[in-house]
Amino acid sequence: MISKEQFLEAYKINELELKELNIDWKDLKAIHDDFIDNRKSYETQADLVANILRGHPKVHSVKTRIKDMTHLMEKVIRKTPNRREKYGDDFKFTVENYKDEITDLLGIRVIHIFKEDWEEIHNFITNMWNVMEIVANVREGDNTKKFDEQGIAVLSRPSGYRSVHYLIESYPTNKKLITEVQVRTIFEEGYGEIDHQLRYSHQDIPELLGQNLMLLNRIAGSSDEMASLINMLSQSIQEVEHNFKDKIKEKDEQIKLLKDTIYDKESINDNDKKNLIDEIDKILKL
Repeated sequence: MISKEQFLEAYKINELELKELNIDWKDLKAIHDDFIDNRKSYETQADLVANILRGHPKVHSVKTRIKDMTHLMEKVIRKTPNRREKYGDDFKFTVENYKDEITDLLGIRVIHIFKEDWEEIHNFITNMWNVMEIVANVREGDNTKKFDEQGIAVLSRPSGYRSVHYLIESYPTNKKLITEVQVRTIFEEGYGEIDHQLRYSHQDIPELLGQNLMLLNRIAGSSDEMASLINMLSQSIQEVEHNFKDKIKEKDEQIKLLKDTIYDKESINDNDKKNLIDEIDKILKL
């Protein structure tokens, strides 16, 4: 059995901070053990939700992750003051309540290619599960009309992070499961991963890196706009080609009908019929 000292050392927990926040390490240990015991079940349940999302035609790819234990311990400590403001000074994180209060134990990331695909995926999620919360993370200055029209909360992120986050509720067993689903484009995913890696590597991002990160953010946003334009042009071209083929087919049918009519006319001699058909063929070749 792990000792208190070993536990605090393993998860880089400051005992003085625990005393100041009136957090009992035994509560942390109980949450730790419960999460370890249920981790395999969480992985299975996350895969279940992910496979449902993979079935949507607008979804490019889906990733799953179970919260890292160190991050879980850190979040329980960090969120304690906030929860006491919400519930009262007697609040403590326990085995019984942490799964309801830490809502990103299970994380699923849904990647789509074009910005306009989001709405279909959004409708799929809201129809498939009970959605507890939706937040659209945007960069300052982004067009938020599509979110405003659907009453979705918008959070402007100084880092330029873009992603729509859903908290969904399901019952794969007889116990409620809360899962965080993040939906973003393939360009937003690329930027988000680079931003995360840099912030993880640097306690404070150097100004030069920060400036170039913001430049990359603008490029990612512009790439999304360009991809949408290309998609729209492609659809327009396909529509024109389809209409053109329909017109050609209609023309061929009319020509055939006209030729049949000419051949069927008894008042026109064979030589005149042939000349008329030749003239029609010449016009078609032009």
